[in-house]
Amino acid sequence: MADGQALDEVVTFTSDLIRIDTTNRGGGDCQERPAAEYAAEQLAGAGLEPVLLERVPGRTNVVARIEGTDPSADALLVHGHLDVVPAEARDWSVHPFSGEIRDGVVWGRGAVDMKNMDAMILAVVRSWAREGVRPRRDVVVAFTADEEASAEDGSGFLADRHPGLFEGCTEGVSESGAFTFHDGAGRQIYPIAAGERGTGWLKLTARGRAGHGSKVNKENAVTRLAAAVTRIGEHEWPLRLTPTVRAALTELAALYGIEPDLTDVDALLEKLGPAAKLVEATVRNSANPTMLDAGYKLNVIPGEAVAFVDGRYLPGGEDEFRTTLDLLTGPDVEWEFHHREVALQAPVDSPTYAAMRAAVEEFAPEGHVVPYCMSGGTDAKQFSRLGITGYGFAPLKLPEGFDYQALFHGVDERVPVEALHFGVHVLDRFLRSA
Repeated sequence: MADGQALDEVVTFTSDLIRIDTTNRGGGDCQERPAAEYAAEQLAGAGLEPVLLERVPGRTNVVARIEGTDPSADALLVHGHLDVVPAEARDWSVHPFSGEIRDGVVWGRGAVDMKNMDAMILAVVRSWAREGVRPRRDVVVAFTADEEASAEDGSGFLADRHPGLFEGCTEGVSESGAFTFHDGAGRQIYPIAAGERGTGWLKLTARGRAGHGSKVNKENAVTRLAAAVTRIGEHEWPLRLTPTVRAALTELAALYGIEPDLTDVDALLEKLGPAAKLVEATVRNSANPTMLDAGYKLNVIPGEAVAFVDGRYLPGGEDEFRTTLDLLTGPDVEWEFHHREVALQAPVDSPTYAAMRAAVEEFAPEGHVVPYCMSGGTDAKQFSRLGITGYGFAPLKLPEGFDYQALFHGVDERVPVEALHFGVHVLDRFLRSA
């Protein structure tokens, strides 16, 4: 079990990392290097030899390997990103980059996404160094840049340009799994991610005839774009159940004593109550319009109008996604991928998943572990290019009323100190036994 110093360090590391502003505004506007140097210093203090790597100056990644006791075993990747999304200080109760510890809670941007997990990894690795612990299989630790944008300077760069650092890795763990989900009826559910929807961020372009705003114009680019955006926003996507989502629905139904009728999933979701939130976004593809850009003067009809759509598709659902977008946009609007990444699927009957389940159950025996598919995506997409199967496993034991998922990219992001302590114990247990 991780020692007392590890429990102190995970809080310190979380707070320190939050105070290092690594806001990623997209378009290359971010500097992860100070956080990367901080992480590398802690790894070096544990006797490791971290490597710092950049595609462009300041966009720094850190990779280190811990040798296991079984040279024949496959290696395991444990990774976390160092960048965070923007935060408006005027909207927060505390400054988002203060790293303030108040009433047993660490506040700030990155507290749950995902400097907390970065801190857990560092605390566990340093605890092992003090105790002389070596895991069974090699563990490769990676801290990445640019996850909150394209990952071009982070995991994408590492996978494409430095694959040798991940030699032997067949599986990986990272964010968004093994957190406490309270169902409002006294049950504590711990979802472990075993899949991700694919990313299909779209750019729509409508072209027409420019002209005076007072004239008749049957080729108005804004009208054409608005019609396509409305069709996309109102489209009802058909149900598509992946193996991970089937397993999630089956296990949740069993937990609630409900017949798992997968022929009427919408009715089943209603019966699951609040727990339906864990799966409802992943039983279908989706496409949500998010940005519009058209015109330059009120009385001028522009010749072009542009929109952006956040599209997500299930494993095996990309072809349907493309075909549907062709139909919804129609003949007067072109669409293209602004950013595209694959959907992922991971087995829920693997020894690694069993080890994650066992680690959670040891420290939360009252909890119920279930698999789930993430509605969004992580760096696991890029590492999948190397044949690495990804899971979401960043354990946190959270009190009732603490809406973990709402704090991702939200205001007043924070994490309880006790949740960090739980995470260190569970992560340590899992990595020793995986």
